[in-house]
Amino acid sequence: MSEHDRIEDRRITRRGSLLGFGGLLAGVIAGAGPGADRSEAASDDAVGPAAVASGAVTCVLAPEQTEGPYFLAGDTVRRNVTEGKPGVPLALRLTVVDVSTCRPIKGAAVDIWHCDAGGVYSGVSGQSSARRFLRGIQRTDANGVAVFRTIYPGWYPGRTVHIHVKVFLGGNVVHTGQLYFPDTLTDAVYRRSPYSRRPGRDVRNTADSVFRNGGRQSMLRVTKNGSGYVGAIAMGVHRS
Repeated sequence: MSEHDRIEDRRITRRGSLLGFGGLLAGVIAGAGPGADRSEAASDDAVGPAAVASGAVTCVLAPEQTEGPYFLAGDTVRRNVTEGKPGVPLALRLTVVDVSTCRPIKGAAVDIWHCDAGGVYSGVSGQSSARRFLRGIQRTDANGVAVFRTIYPGWYPGRTVHIHVKVFLGGNVVHTGQLYFPDTLTDAVYRRSPYSRRPGRDVRNTADSVFRNGGRQSMLRVTKNGSGYVGAIAMGVHRS
């Protein structure tokens, strides 16, 4: 790992539990009514593992969605999956929690894959099976968080912008889903190179047949990070 990667990883890590559990907060009511003090709800005491353990934050089952045609078994365990592919930097903080207790799950294997800025997947679509760009696996830490360094996905005809994800526990698949981005953010990103070389994406979220079945519950919470972004979500799963 280069010195730049080490600095970037430390910067991502410092975002801590707030981003790791951002997906939970986006879809739940956190122990207060409509008139509650929002500054208090956003404090450090209202997020992270302590809030989950105390019951201040509840979780929901991550919606199951199609695996799609581009899954490849045997992905490499690694944090940086870019392999030199150009694009806007994107760090992913994917939290896995037990949906019955909302407690983080340590040691879950999180597998992601997505297309490059030109809409191409590695290992398929005429690509050599030896090529594995923008694919990888990470194990969740004690806070249930798996971190990846990748790029903002491109688009291809017939689908909105997305990232595929699988979660494994003890070798068993406990979740298959897809992760999404706000269309307004994608519009802004696609005005930048190299995405701007491919104008005219044809499907937005609400018109996507897969997104319509649980996509709103699978939206990443995205925060600006230098020239790129950090995307976070918490995925509630059953242990078996």
